Amino acid sequence: MSKTCIITGASRGIGRAIAIELSKREDISNLILISRTESGLEETSKLMNHGKTIDFYAMDLTNYEEVKRLIHAVGEQYGTIDMLINVAGYANPKSLLETSIEDWEKTYQINVHSLFNITKEAVKFMKKTGGKILNVASTAGSSARPGWLAYASSKAALISISSTLSEELSDYGILVYCISPGRCATELRKILAPDEDPTTIMQPEHVGEVVGHLLSDDGVCLDGQNIVVRKQVKKAAIKQVSKQTT
Repeated sequence: MSKTCIITGASRGIGRAIAIELSKREDISNLILISRTESGLEETSKLMNHGKTIDFYAMDLTNYEEVKRLIHAVGEQYGTIDMLINVAGYANPKSLLETSIEDWEKTYQINVHSLFNITKEAVKFMKKTGGKILNVASTAGSSARPGWLAYASSKAALISISSTLSEELSDYGILVYCISPGRCATELRKILAPDEDPTTIMQPEHVGEVVGHLLSDDGVCLDGQNIVVRKQVKKAAIKQVSKQTT
C-alpha cells in the first residue's frame, strides 16, 4: 500500500534524519517535508531515496490557517495521510526572571500550539483509514531543568498530549508515539548546551533509526508511552564538559 507521511522540522537535525530513514521504507511512497528554511529542505530532499515522491514546503507552523490549507491539500491530493511526524521545535533557555512573556508565548506557539493545529487537521483524514502519529518531546520534559523553564514545560505538555491522544484516537485505529531524546547533536542542542562537545553525544541518525523501528510493524506495542532515547555518555566526556563550564 502506498503511504503518505508528513514530517515537520525536516530541514535539519532529527527531522532530517527521520526523513532520510523513512525514505528507505518500501511502504511509504509520498513524503511531505515542512520547515521554515527552504534551503535546508532542499538539502534534506537530496539526501533521501529519490524513488519516492518528495514535496517540501517552507512554512512557519504558527501560520495556523496556512498549515490547515496545506494539510487539506495533501489529504486531497494523496487521498490519505498515514503518518505525521512532529519534530519542529524552538528553544531559548532562560530562567524564570529572565524569560519574557513574548518568548514564553513563542515557545508554546511553536512547540505546543502548532503541533495541536497540524495534528488536528491530519487526524481529519487519518481517522478514515487509521495511521500513526509520532511526537518528538525531550528528556527535559520529564525532569527538573532550571534555566530551561519555557522549553522544558512545553515538552512536558507534549508528553501529556501524546499520552492523552493515544487513548482518545485509538477508536480510529490511530497509534500515537512519543519519544524523548536525551543529549543529541542538533542545532537546538547547541543553544541549550553551547559548551558541549557534539561528538560525545547521540547523533540525529540514531534517533532516526529508532523512529523507523517504532513506525514499523514491530513497534505496535510501544504506542502511548514516553520512550526515552539516549546514548550513554562516557565519564571522560562528562568531566571534559564540566571543565568547560566551570
